[in-house]
Amino acid sequence: MNRRPVMWTLAAAVVFTAAAADAVLAPRQILERADRARGKLPGLVWTVKMASVERGRTREQTLEVKARNEDVLATFTAPPRIKGQKLLMVGRNMWFIKPGVSKPVPISPRQKLMGQAANGDIASTNYSGDYDGVFLGDETVRGEECYVLDLTARNRKVTYDRIKYWVSKSRLVGVRAEFYTVSGKLFKTAEFEYKNRIRYRGEEIPFVSRMVIRDAIRPQEVTTLEYSKITVKRLPDATFNLNLLVR
Repeated sequence: MNRRPVMWTLAAAVVFTAAAADAVLAPRQILERADRARGKLPGLVWTVKMASVERGRTREQTLEVKARNEDVLATFTAPPRIKGQKLLMVGRNMWFIKPGVSKPVPISPRQKLMGQAANGDIASTNYSGDYDGVFLGDETVRGEECYVLDLTARNRKVTYDRIKYWVSKSRLVGVRAEFYTVSGKLFKTAEFEYKNRIRYRGEEIPFVSRMVIRDAIRPQEVTTLEYSKITVKRLPDATFNLNLLVR
């Protein structure tokens, strides 16, 4: 019996299996692609309108957000009583800036902004840089096959300690998230939609259009972020210069 064809077949199978394994995206690669659709690009400007329902009361705020990778400047444009106030994030440091006050106030991305939204929720997403991710498996969300990732914070300066994150396999965008405390307690969830489109380096990519955040204990308490007027734009260093912003 000629064993050579069999050996060649086995060798080819091994090579094919290795190539297939190399083609599988690592957690960090998946997160990098998903981050783009939520603002982590070299220069973007967008408007986000927040509406919060809490204890039967509805509140609204609107911000203009300028983002360049991990740096973010968010300026409140409505309601009038907070118009002109700013949130600045540079790297993992964040400040609140109020018109007429020369000294910025250091704040945390974890602090509550409005309703279920934290300060860090209005910034561009940097899950690929802020978290270590491992695969938990595959699941279907709203009829879409998703990777399920367990994300653990690399330091205490990020918005959440731990995130369970569902990322669409076909679109490579985050479609659902669960946020946990360091002790493992689920305290809120989020779902995402991507009806916006932007062009970046000749490629059309999806961009988040809605984020709905719910309290895990009181699901009727919900905060919705609506994203619009997304523009790819070069942003100079001065945009994120704290000293220039508090003059």
